[in-house]
Amino acid sequence: MTFTVQSAGRQFDRLALMFFGDTEVWRTSTAEPVKPPGIRWTVTKDMSHLLYFWKSPQRIIFDLGNLVDEKYTGTFNTTLTASFYQVTPSDFQDAKPADLIVPISSRKGAQGLPSHFVLPGDQASNSVSLPRNINRAVLTISANGQAAEEFWWSNVLESDKMTFAKTYGAYPGRSPFREVQVLVDGHLAGVSWPFPVIFTGGVTPSLHRPIVGLQAFDLREHQIDISPWLPLLCDGHEHDFAIRVMGVTDNGVDGGVLSASIDDSWYVTGKVFLWLDDDGRSVTTGSVSTSALKPLASQDPVIHLSRAISRNETGFNETLSFEVTVRRSLDISATVRSQRRHSHVQWTQKLEYTNVALVKDFGFNQVNDFRVTGLDEARGLDQDRSFETFYEYPLHCNQSIRFDSSGDMTIQSSLLEGLQLKIRGSSVLPMGTEGYPGPLPESQTQGAHLQTLREGQGEFFAPAGGKTSSGFGSTNQLFYFGSLLTVPGQSLEHAGKSHELYFRNVTAVNGSVVADEERSVASACRNIVRPPQPAAGNSQDRGGDEGVVRVEGKHPPSTAAPGSWFEFAEPLAPRQHFGRRLKLVQPSCGNIDCEAGTPTATARGSSTSIGPLLQQLQLQQQPLRYH
Repeated sequence: MTFTVQSAGRQFDRLALMFFGDTEVWRTSTAEPVKPPGIRWTVTKDMSHLLYFWKSPQRIIFDLGNLVDEKYTGTFNTTLTASFYQVTPSDFQDAKPADLIVPISSRKGAQGLPSHFVLPGDQASNSVSLPRNINRAVLTISANGQAAEEFWWSNVLESDKMTFAKTYGAYPGRSPFREVQVLVDGHLAGVSWPFPVIFTGGVTPSLHRPIVGLQAFDLREHQIDISPWLPLLCDGHEHDFAIRVMGVTDNGVDGGVLSASIDDSWYVTGKVFLWLDDDGRSVTTGSVSTSALKPLASQDPVIHLSRAISRNETGFNETLSFEVTVRRSLDISATVRSQRRHSHVQWTQKLEYTNVALVKDFGFNQVNDFRVTGLDEARGLDQDRSFETFYEYPLHCNQSIRFDSSGDMTIQSSLLEGLQLKIRGSSVLPMGTEGYPGPLPESQTQGAHLQTLREGQGEFFAPAGGKTSSGFGSTNQLFYFGSLLTVPGQSLEHAGKSHELYFRNVTAVNGSVVADEERSVASACRNIVRPPQPAAGNSQDRGGDEGVVRVEGKHPPSTAAPGSWFEFAEPLAPRQHFGRRLKLVQPSCGNIDCEAGTPTATARGSSTSIGPLLQQLQLQQQPLRYH
């Protein structure tokens, strides 16, 4: 599926949700446009896991809300296309697509309306009667905060939200932690600790032009294996599926508990992927472990809080520091008997969360050092139905706001966000490796490995009255994607070897791309650099190879016009890639030897969680060879 958008003018970033009837199938957001001629972007997404829907006519509901007036003039001209390919069962690698997909939504598709729940106002639950011959079930969640909950990761503890009421004003409370829970008949079936998506107007708008925040154009779902609940779900009766978003309520000292008390609003939906036995008369039976049926209150995570406030000599609160740590382990198992299987199935999750925060300058400067790690495992079914996912996402944000005597506002910020994702086994969601030719025999690969790091600095200026604004900034993103290599007996968390499929290192300054290095096993290698140029007021697109000048040496000609692109015949100086230096030993794209050099410094200021990730985001220790 390909989604292309053109926009010009002034506008906020907007969230968009796409449904097939009552079932959400994609969630994205828009870039903030600029004055004419504006901007254009394209998103391509694999939708093969939704094959169940493609077999019959569907009503597509695409909800992209917008407000246009004399101040906010930007409209969105969108084009959505789908491309279909003939495939064989072997093309689906580890698992065939689901036989049935059941929505967990507000079910407003018949009215032509989007079907997402809005929390905390809605009751996000459906009572559903499922087929009795299910042999595998996986539920996916789509959830993100909006409005007062968009920057939930930067909230303070509820007891501290009025700390700077006399200087800055009230801060958002309810804690900087959120947990999305899935309940089956009131029992905890799994959780998702949401990724902190920063949309294209977030923190400082100039941070996102044209390199947008991680997942801003494709908000990733979280998958939870609910196969251990099949003995209950296949009894022929209706069962309740519910989604809750939880925060932390603190006691004002050092303790806190999970609470459904959150601000507006969270957009949530779910869908259940089901695989059925061939015999429609078969009935899946078995027994769910008693530990899975424990009361919800006894399954809360372990929460630790600490906080401190300092005051100046006149008694005003000057700084607030706090730390939130959360740990959770979940283990749900069952004996499941279906038409062809009798097995012990298990779903486990291990998650850790930390957020070290400092609010200073009487509330006008805030620093958050955030990190989530998680390991999800579905085991016990056949090898082609088990899967594991390891995920890690750090975020370091430093933002200060100033108002002068005239009321003019200045925002200065630095932002570092990262994502590491390892998947192996029978993932319901596409892993990304499906579209690449196998660089190694299939017996040596197990899954996918994605690592990306995005770092930028920006400033934003808005005079009193807010009719105009301006800003500048620079952003760099490193992106690595590879096929995960098999290491017998090694846990997914510590599996570090992968075969590179795609790599990119791109830098933008003041809305224009100034350097772009790209490698892919599916195409020729690129090493293209454009000299810095003054901000043009709109994002410039390279537009393919037109205007690209091949340079035999290491320097562009002195007569180069601003905005020219150059492709270098030989490598440039070594660049830092995920904490190591990479040197292209041989310039030929047909046969490249990539040699890892000495480690470089990875510490980033006072950040406590970014450093370890930077050390992990590195290429293999041994030379890499691509043929």
